Amino acid sequence: MAAPPLTTPPVTPPPPPLLTRLGRAVARLAGRVLLLAAAVGVVSAVLAAGTLDRLQLSRFESPGSESHRVEQALEEGFGTGKHHFLLLVTAQRGTVDSPDVVAAATALERDLAAREGVAETASYWSRDSSPAMRSDDGTQALVTARMSGTVTEARTALADISPDLTRSDDVIRVEVGGGDEIFRQAAAQAQSDFVRAEIIVLPLVFTLLLLLYRRVWVAALTLAMGVFSVVTTLALLRGAAALTEVSTFAANLALVMGIGLGVDYGLFVITRFREELARGRAVPEAVELAVARAGRTVVFSGLTVAIALSSLVLFPFPFLRSFAYAGVGVVLTSVVAALVVLPAALALVGHRVRPRREPRADRGWWHTASLRVTRRPLLYGAPALGLVLLLALPALGARIGLPDARVLPEGHSSRDVQEQIEAGFSQEEMDAVHVLVDAPDPSAEEVAAYAAALSRVAGSAQVDARTGTYQDGRHTAPPGAAAERFGARGATWFSVVPTTAALDDASGFVDRLRDVPAPGDTRIGGYPADLTDFGDALLERVPLVVGTVLAVTFALLFLMTGSLLLPLKAIVLNVLSLAVMFGVIVWVFQEGNLSDALGFTANGTLEVTFPILMFCVAFGLSMDYEVFMLARIKEEYDLSGDTTTAVAAGLQRSGPLVTAAAVVLAASFAVYATSSVFYLIMLAVGMAAVILVDATLIRGVLVPAAMRLAGRANWWAPAPLRRVHERWGLGH
Repeated sequence: MAAPPLTTPPVTPPPPPLLTRLGRAVARLAGRVLLLAAAVGVVSAVLAAGTLDRLQLSRFESPGSESHRVEQALEEGFGTGKHHFLLLVTAQRGTVDSPDVVAAATALERDLAAREGVAETASYWSRDSSPAMRSDDGTQALVTARMSGTVTEARTALADISPDLTRSDDVIRVEVGGGDEIFRQAAAQAQSDFVRAEIIVLPLVFTLLLLLYRRVWVAALTLAMGVFSVVTTLALLRGAAALTEVSTFAANLALVMGIGLGVDYGLFVITRFREELARGRAVPEAVELAVARAGRTVVFSGLTVAIALSSLVLFPFPFLRSFAYAGVGVVLTSVVAALVVLPAALALVGHRVRPRREPRADRGWWHTASLRVTRRPLLYGAPALGLVLLLALPALGARIGLPDARVLPEGHSSRDVQEQIEAGFSQEEMDAVHVLVDAPDPSAEEVAAYAAALSRVAGSAQVDARTGTYQDGRHTAPPGAAAERFGARGATWFSVVPTTAALDDASGFVDRLRDVPAPGDTRIGGYPADLTDFGDALLERVPLVVGTVLAVTFALLFLMTGSLLLPLKAIVLNVLSLAVMFGVIVWVFQEGNLSDALGFTANGTLEVTFPILMFCVAFGLSMDYEVFMLARIKEEYDLSGDTTTAVAAGLQRSGPLVTAAAVVLAASFAVYATSSVFYLIMLAVGMAAVILVDATLIRGVLVPAAMRLAGRANWWAPAPLRRVHERWGLGH
């Protein structure tokens, strides 16, 4: 009996990649997808409308730090602590010791103490005529207040108190200032700038897109992706605000990055869709291929931006973490808009998106420029590198300092108050350092000796203790009623009022106080210590954040390219872009160049928070453009096997897109240059500068020059890593 013939079981083809399946499904269900997107947009708009009211304010404090624990101990153990705002009282006639001024000021303090949210008050008149609270000429004195509740609750209450107590009569003039009032006004101005930026940025971006597309409805469709990203991100921030603290400034970042990334990714998908139509594809197939091919780049780009911004959660400060929430939300919503909503719209409009004249990969300015650079890489690359390094040079002179009233422009009331205090007072009562002594019951002699020693420290104007007031090592006033705040027996604390000049080096002043021998272990708080601990904690985490961003970005680019050199080259070029950004912000915002034109006042230093934020944002956006270019170059290299040809064709395909995206994103950031808040102006100028330099000198000259010099080494990886890429690579 013959054996049955052998049969080969049918081979089941592997399923198509996820993005291919996504593009196919979106093309088939385009109408339903758009209806769902419209519903999501409407719901998000309703939620987003209430987002700003739920975002919170913050102070320069480091939770868990020594200074923070000291303030908690003072509130719990002594019923006192750091004061948050002040009233500057000016005598209209005579001095602050005139009987009518004393009566009016005493009534003013009683009024302030009775206000909702005010936990404690103090004044020149209730603090035993403390010299630290009286101007040098005797015509002005201070009333200070500590607020209860969260920062947002405190500043919300202050928003009612401030205009009500700003007054003037025949006896006194009252003005409101201090840290919380300064930053309350800055936050209010930032919210106002957010609304104005919305009014400016949408028609500005639409005009730029119209110039690019020459078609109104295509420009409107692309801009709609940015608007979708902004609205849905703000809705997500409202949800995040219900779970954790989210800063008001996060909304500003969501607006500018939502418009920028939403439009950038939309440009990329539309460009790829046009290319597929030009190759003769049917509309559904063109949608599928655009999502599959452009989508891979969009996902990679989104991952790099999200990684850079999500690294901000490594900082132990809600303020910086808020930008991580906003940044990741923007990336998520922009990717969804580009890979789901926009392809559905393209499936319906079809060939109407095609340009009047199809571009060619072997012709055009970028193609010609790339070939010119790759023929003479050193001739073009060396001057470009020199110019980049010249722009970055001022960064070597960066000086880290503390924020002050100059975050607001001239003319804001809280800044005017601070300038009057700096001109008329030789001491800074609101900036007193609080020294808490952890000793069971130091004797009066020990307290007096330690207070006298603290008063001899350079920069110390006055020391208040339970045994009285001390200046220059001398006991200048006996204890009065105000000394009760230091405790009669048991543990005690000391208030060290610095001179105005001492605050130029607040951390040095705090360190000198730590070095004074004490009758027990000491812990230090107060505003200068808060700022010092805040800055130290930030700088301590910087290596971790930078290292994490670089390592994860390197790994992602390797998985995309299969090369070791290309990720390294990308990171080096990104570092050059960031150096340019820091050079610009030092030259402009630390040294004060262009300050008159931009409407700010430089103080000779940079507060560290926003440069760190700008590093993360700029790194992500620079890598965004690198991913765009690398993806097209690698695609061309896989077809031709020739690096020079691949670079020229890849740049011709991606260069115009990167240029257009950079102009849109730079314009979106530049809108905030019209702000009145120092930080937003710095964000606008620094980010616009780095985006434009990155998209021109870096991507247009240094990328092709570096790749030409490296040759085939661009694509090299050792055999074990090649196998890793073949198994796990994300570029297939």
